[in-house]
Amino acid sequence: MGVSVARIRVLVVDDHRIFAESLAAALAAEPDVDVSAAGSGPAAARCLERAVAEGRRYDVMLVDADLGTVAGPAASLTVAQAVPDDGEGVVDGISLVAGVRLSQPSVRTVVLAEKDDPHRAALALQAGASGWVAKDCSLQRLLAVIRGVLRDETHLPPALLTGVLRELTAARKHRTESEQLVESLTPRECEVLRCMVAGLGRKAVAERLFLSPHTVRTHMQNVLGKLGVHSTLAAVALARRAGVGPAELAGDVVERGGQLA
Repeated sequence: MGVSVARIRVLVVDDHRIFAESLAAALAAEPDVDVSAAGSGPAAARCLERAVAEGRRYDVMLVDADLGTVAGPAASLTVAQAVPDDGEGVVDGISLVAGVRLSQPSVRTVVLAEKDDPHRAALALQAGASGWVAKDCSLQRLLAVIRGVLRDETHLPPALLTGVLRELTAARKHRTESEQLVESLTPRECEVLRCMVAGLGRKAVAERLFLSPHTVRTHMQNVLGKLGVHSTLAAVALARRAGVGPAELAGDVVERGGQLA
């Protein structure tokens, strides 16, 4: 009786159909690899969630670094939320990595890139990727990376190591500075900032926190001033660097008692 071989389930995500299908075919020729392909972020989300429903989760996702365009903040609790599925929604590769990391942390992700880019490679690692590999690498090299990330290894081209470490060090410094600025906010200002991160406008924040629009405007101005920025977008970007998440928008029950701040 032969010994059954544990098969590795791989999802290739690339909007260049010929490349995706060629890579999928090459990987499928390996005796221990099962592979599927998706041509967009929403399609990848559907594949991942269908696999969970069927009890056949993917092990590794290979994502095109140049997939789609940025559709908005990536931080999310589910792939479906991170990856818009409105028929036109597109999401970039690194945002897809971030969404999958949050919703299905057991899936290892590897970014496939046309060229070496220390900044984007660092962003990919911060988003949760386990590797950054050149698209023109050999099949043997790619298979080694796939098997390596399943052993919790991180794979980067040697030429990128110094640049990526420099980028990560700078990002850590910026995060620390951002955290210090956020710590200067009052609890109410932090609530307002989290609503801003969630994409709420002044009127929506006022309704959510039971404040007057004028009071919310004052809080928002104070937040911008203390963070040293001049726009809501800049405040949101700084908040995300500091690890501030969005206010929960679903299923909230808020009591109307007490004084208005």
